[in-house]
Amino acid sequence: MIFFSFATRNLRRHWIRSALSIIGIIIGVVAIASLGIMGNSINLLAANIITDVGDTIVITPHTAFGGTFAGDPRTAVDAAIPAREVEEIRRAVNPHRTIPVLQGADEVEFGRGESGYARIIGLASGDMPVLLEVVEGQYPRQNQPGALVGTHLAREYGISPGSRLTIGGESIRVSGVLAERGLAFDINPDYAIVVPDGWYESHFGAKETYPLVIVQVGDIDAIDAVKDAIENRINRREEVVDVSDSREMLGQYEEIYDQITVFLLGIGGIALVIAAVNILNVMYISVAERIREIGVMRSIGALRREILWMFLYEAAILGLIGSVIGGILSTAFGYLISVVFIEVATVGTTFGENFTVFDLAAVGYIVFGMAFGIATSIAAGFYPAWRASELAPIDAMRQK
Repeated sequence: MIFFSFATRNLRRHWIRSALSIIGIIIGVVAIASLGIMGNSINLLAANIITDVGDTIVITPHTAFGGTFAGDPRTAVDAAIPAREVEEIRRAVNPHRTIPVLQGADEVEFGRGESGYARIIGLASGDMPVLLEVVEGQYPRQNQPGALVGTHLAREYGISPGSRLTIGGESIRVSGVLAERGLAFDINPDYAIVVPDGWYESHFGAKETYPLVIVQVGDIDAIDAVKDAIENRINRREEVVDVSDSREMLGQYEEIYDQITVFLLGIGGIALVIAAVNILNVMYISVAERIREIGVMRSIGALRREILWMFLYEAAILGLIGSVIGGILSTAFGYLISVVFIEVATVGTTFGENFTVFDLAAVGYIVFGMAFGIATSIAAGFYPAWRASELAPIDAMRQK
């Protein structure tokens, strides 16, 4: 332990230099752990927002950019599935339920002089209870016009069952308000108005085409077989439609968020590498200043490995102190950054309610940052320590 005491003595002797090295490690650990926690919070928030409709197959018209990822803006082209193809899909998936979806947008007057453009979704009255949940009011009755309003739209404009909306100059009564659904892979009605398909076609005109077809599969184990049936019937000669299920789309989003997390960790890692370079410089200076001391130690019997360990102790102590302090600070900073991000990302919604940014993965990033800080410090100090241990006693004592 005498060489450990020599290491601590030297750090105390040059405490300003040691403190600056520790600060560098603290900054690096805080950066890598805090950004890791923020990336993990993004993943948690996405998992909280995204509705995994695991029994649903989504069919969209094939485009030149088909098969990229859900929401890719390059796929926003004027493409649709003809009604005859919808009937082919219905035959292919029988007895599972086929739900064609109509989607458009129009100017909506909400009353009290407020207006704006909103998405209009057209569904068959019988399909609405299958996809959507009403929290206020009721579903539109058969052959009776009525609209279902998304929860965020209803909250923003004070809409309730019985209210009247004017869509493109045509009045319609609100029959119900929908439950919050989140970011689903079929339809997203939270900021939309859902109307019966008959009213939709009378308002926008019958086009006999659909931008989206949903297939509800009762048995999750049958999803692959149903997808194959659609592919074999519709895409037998050429690619007419793209067939996806929520498992594929969820995997694509998870891959994107994992890449974001790796990118954020890389930024933190750069800060820690800079701190390691500082430790490397400090250790070189320490070796240069103590060459004669090393020569004396070697001449009275100190082994090379003991000299090596003495300098490695210095680097390890710097890394340990900086990493522990950095781990404590990164817990606070990571939590604060994540809370602010979630508040900004979920403003006006209830997605962030009862949502925590800390789980085992977040703790893992803190531990990883601390371990990486210690390991980086020791690695940075190894070469100067090895150089010190390789000095010949006679040559070292000649140095002034």
